[in-house]
Amino acid sequence: MDGHNRYRKWIIGFWLVVLGGAGGFVLMMWAVTAGMFGSLPTFEELENPQSNIATEIFSADGQLLGNYFLENRSNVLYKDLSSNLVNALVATEDIRFFEHTGVDLRGLARVLVHTIILQQNRGGGSTITQQLAKNLFPRKELSKIELVVRKLKEWVIAAQLEKSYTKQEILSMYLNTVPFGSHSYGIKSAARTFFNTTQDSLKVQEAAVLVGLLKAPSFYNPKRNPERSALRRNTVMSQMKKYGFITETEFDSLKAIPIELSYTSQDHSAGQATYFREYLRGQINGWCQTHTKPESNEKYNLYKDGLKIYTTINSKMQRCAEQAVAEHLGGELQGQFFQHWDGVKDAPFYRLSKKEIENSMNGDKRRSARYNVLIGKECGNCGRRGNYVSEVKVKDVRYYECSASDCGYKSLVVARDSIDVIFNRPVKMRVYSVNGEIDTLLSPMDSIRYYKHFLHAGFMSMDPHSGHVKAWVGGINYKHFQYDHVKLSKRQVGSTFKPFVYTMAMDAKWSPCTKIANVPVTFEKGEFGILKSWTPRNSGSEFNGLMLSLKFGLANSINSITAYIMRWCGPEAVATLAKDMGIKSRLDPQPSLCLGTSDISVYEMVGAYSTFANKGVWTEPIIVTRIEDSKGNILEEFIPKRKEAMSEETASLMIHMLKGVVDGVYDEEAEKKVGTAIRLRFKYKLRAPIAAKTGTTQNYSDGWFMGITPNLVSGAWVGCEDRAVHFRRMSLGQGANMALPIWAIYMKKIYADGSLGYTEQDRFDIIPGEKMNIEMNCTRYNSMQNSDRGDNPDPFD
Repeated sequence: MDGHNRYRKWIIGFWLVVLGGAGGFVLMMWAVTAGMFGSLPTFEELENPQSNIATEIFSADGQLLGNYFLENRSNVLYKDLSSNLVNALVATEDIRFFEHTGVDLRGLARVLVHTIILQQNRGGGSTITQQLAKNLFPRKELSKIELVVRKLKEWVIAAQLEKSYTKQEILSMYLNTVPFGSHSYGIKSAARTFFNTTQDSLKVQEAAVLVGLLKAPSFYNPKRNPERSALRRNTVMSQMKKYGFITETEFDSLKAIPIELSYTSQDHSAGQATYFREYLRGQINGWCQTHTKPESNEKYNLYKDGLKIYTTINSKMQRCAEQAVAEHLGGELQGQFFQHWDGVKDAPFYRLSKKEIENSMNGDKRRSARYNVLIGKECGNCGRRGNYVSEVKVKDVRYYECSASDCGYKSLVVARDSIDVIFNRPVKMRVYSVNGEIDTLLSPMDSIRYYKHFLHAGFMSMDPHSGHVKAWVGGINYKHFQYDHVKLSKRQVGSTFKPFVYTMAMDAKWSPCTKIANVPVTFEKGEFGILKSWTPRNSGSEFNGLMLSLKFGLANSINSITAYIMRWCGPEAVATLAKDMGIKSRLDPQPSLCLGTSDISVYEMVGAYSTFANKGVWTEPIIVTRIEDSKGNILEEFIPKRKEAMSEETASLMIHMLKGVVDGVYDEEAEKKVGTAIRLRFKYKLRAPIAAKTGTTQNYSDGWFMGITPNLVSGAWVGCEDRAVHFRRMSLGQGANMALPIWAIYMKKIYADGSLGYTEQDRFDIIPGEKMNIEMNCTRYNSMQNSDRGDNPDPFD
């Protein structure tokens, strides 16, 4: 009887526990659903979950150039996922995904049995939908009790997600939200980062690597830990074999293959068009500050709202441009520069006093990141400046501290008189070289002198008719030299400014055959407001005293002939014309302007030269065609500004004149054919019609080349960032040696790629010489001048 009573009590107790537990569970679920432990996501939040989506930058030919992001994430649809990826994910994370309604009770029971009864760790039992709920609506760190409540909330949210979305949508949402490490958030970014492919093209073994990363992105990172990653990949493929997604034979074959990465860094300093992307960042950020979302009236956020920026850059042409800069500077010119200064006292400074050299070096020191970290103006960890870094004092010890929530940097304050000691003490550092980074031992001051030796470049190429910028190379290496030499840098342009002066003569109906005496031209004190008289000199004396044609003078870049025209038309008129052709930089209306003494950017010069190729109409260079939101709605489209700067005939005359720079111009009196860019024909074997101008500034500080073809206008600048550092010889420092080869290499690559649509058979759409109102044939012109001067206006009258 006692035994029976005990059994009865045990049964009653068992059911009380079971029913009480079940009742408690139901009560807890009701409380969670009712919001008694905090609110649940609303219907709108479930329908429109928020996550930080990167802004994507696309080239004109549809290639992804890069992203701006807090989290490098771009969303994709289920139809754009590889079946290998879906199979690997389901087999590893949730094999009954297509059967349950958000919570897998069988899986949960299995986990409870193994964890509580058998004391085995079999994971958390969360379904893909539950993991998605956690990713979409994350919570702060919680206590154990609160953790139970959060788990129940995830069950409720998972059930709600299953009602709101299809299984396919849940899978794509999950893969869009998960982090894969290496600054990759979401499957699209991960596929690009680790395998340089798209998520719909992933092979079985690649999909297995990425799914394996979900367990612990850092621990199983295939770049840092290839062996661990391979083991985890094989575990995933074993699950795929177990559930029939791959065969035993496939598994045995694939598990033996080493992981073949094609790692593509998502760091902004890597990839294509780095300088362009950084300039674009500022432009689009400015756009965001002046445009609001229609649904919320909030300003667009460059880093969170998933904007799509469609640029004019052609990825193939960009690659050609970057290769051209690298091949010329890295393969030839930079080596010449180092050799040129090898063993020279005070290299690479030329004819500077010790005080001037000291000032130059100290200026670079004060601008360096190392110096600004030491004086507390920049964080030594995250690089933030301004109010982020402040000085704090703890028990008489002074620190610089970064207030950024994701940083936590702290360093001791260094006495100012110790900074010079630090800068002159050798330390281990990694420095740039044209053949890759080098680990070395240098003092910071020696590294500054080392970096002074490097030549830099700016190159831009655009369609003169549409205004679309096709290629933009702002420097030699963005990681080490971040100053853009296309738009931000402005340097003296030298003789590439002369075509603006010659345009004044052509517009006044002078003939290219008009003869000018090659004699010194003096601008007297007070003339055009100058404070002392000025007489420009030619670079050589070979043609001094001869009567030379205008086109010969331009082809050989003779200063005295340019000065003659400048004196005739006046600096103000030339400056006005240049501004009509898109030059926005300050132009000092002095006589010396004719020789290119004003600082102008590559961007402006390429845009201005495009006027000649576009029948006299200046077309503003543009870099973006449209901006879309994350759903593909067009927010704004862009078209270039246009302005008629000269007549079509004047523009055609200038193309004819500038072609002489490349083809050479013969002058009977000089008895010689000259052209400062004639090497394009015999050295680089280019046969296309080309109009061009070389440019070299004082002391060879800057080398320029501007080249015009029928459908492309491109410009190159080369020089050191410090104007006091340069070649010492004309043969090395002239624009034809420093900048022209970049243009030539670029165009040869362009013509070699038939898919780009540019050929050497293209022809300028200009007025033929025989249809001009100006006599272009110099033999006939000279004959007319000798008889009755003909109908052509004479500039001397």
